Amino acid sequence: MPVLTRLIPSPVVVDIRAGALDDLASVLADERISHSGKLAVAVSPGSGARLKDRLKPMLPGASWYEVGGGTLDDAIELAGAIKAGHYDAVVGLGGGKIIDCAKFAAARVGLPLVAVATNLAHDGLCSPVATLDNDAGRGSYGVPNPIAVVIDLELVREAPVRFVRSGIGDAISNISAVADWELSNRVNGEKIDGLAAAMARQAGEAVLRHPGGVGDDGFLQVLAEALVLTGIAMSVSGDSRPSSGACHEINHAFDLLFPKRAAAHGEQCGLGAAFAMYLRGAHEDSAFMAEVLRRHGLPVLPEEIGFSVDEFVQAVEYAPQTRPGRYTILEHLDLTTDQIKDVYASYVKAIGS
Repeated sequence: MPVLTRLIPSPVVVDIRAGALDDLASVLADERISHSGKLAVAVSPGSGARLKDRLKPMLPGASWYEVGGGTLDDAIELAGAIKAGHYDAVVGLGGGKIIDCAKFAAARVGLPLVAVATNLAHDGLCSPVATLDNDAGRGSYGVPNPIAVVIDLELVREAPVRFVRSGIGDAISNISAVADWELSNRVNGEKIDGLAAAMARQAGEAVLRHPGGVGDDGFLQVLAEALVLTGIAMSVSGDSRPSSGACHEINHAFDLLFPKRAAAHGEQCGLGAAFAMYLRGAHEDSAFMAEVLRRHGLPVLPEEIGFSVDEFVQAVEYAPQTRPGRYTILEHLDLTTDQIKDVYASYVKAIGS
């Protein structure tokens, strides 16, 4: 009888712990990612540049490249700079923008990418997607998964707590995204990758139901693992479906309609997820999600991130246009402006203001 299986695209190394950064060189050597030590390290001018002095003695063969921002032009410039360097790998050291630039640049020159995250703001640190600003606004570009992911929980603690909160909202929103995927399967017959859905949902549930808080090592470990698992789930499915539904459509609508006022990605996704759960009739789940988000200091009402009720209604109404072809509870209900207002009023009463 044949043994049927499949290979899952995933990092060869996932190192999540306090002090992980200090062992970066040995991890790269032991796992045969870089025997020569020839590395191109992309850092931000801020936190990444400060870590450069700490890591330089450990990585004597590395070349360091400061990346100014998170634009497509920045990523292309980085790729051009490292193209002739004969490196073993590219290391993205910093937050999401730097890692996304490094992902794109590594893919462009055909090198593996090592993601060294200094915060837990969203699930992009291990995803097969690089999100970069471009002349048309913002684009998502398919790239290989990182070959290694290193997250030093000491660095995560040093970062502003808003980054951890944002990661919480992004992880918890998986639950709503998978529910949207299942809805599309029932209504339209869209195929579900069961493994990807299970990974994304359990990552979200682990964060949702963990009793700890943003200052607890145990909770930070679970959150970091959840974000990594979500990225792998996207690789398994071949797109962002396991982690992106109505929650992310609402987030994108905020970004596009109010680009200068938009809040953090995870804040908007968490709010969108709690509201989307209410829309699909999962009122108890919505209330519990809102309760957990509040406990971690995240918004559950638009006023808490500086938007009026009318602006939120506008964002919800516009949201389906941000992802043409994606079917979520928003497309399913196809609510009018007045209907969105009515449902929002009920949502506010259900979760308590």
